[in-house]
Amino acid sequence: MVDAQVASLAMECRDDLLEAAVVLDALALCHGHGSYLPRPYQETSTPVPTAVELRTDASDVAGELARHDRQYGTSTTGGVPASLEDGCTHSDRDAVRAYARREWITRQERWPGI
Repeated sequence: MVDAQVASLAMECRDDLLEAAVVLDALALCHGHGSYLPRPYQETSTPVPTAVELRTDASDVAGELARHDRQYGTSTTGGVPASLEDGCTHSDRDAVRAYARREWITRQERWPGI
């Protein structure tokens, strides 16, 4: 019984991460392609362009989705990229965003209306 409850909670958390990742990714895509903030990022008094901040946030949430899917085995498409770590590259960030999009598209195809 406890295992079923844990699995259910894991899927609920995953759904929240997936939805947040694709919404942020869609917003970031509206601002075009470009750079990300470094990881870790130290706040400064210099304002960060909205597009850069959106891309960074989208990749951070998608990275948490990848971490979750690796930990709980909840990926529906496989090929889960590595979680983002300090010093990650733009390619690493692009990979987790692409993964989140792939997971979302597959979810919509398999379970329309969810």
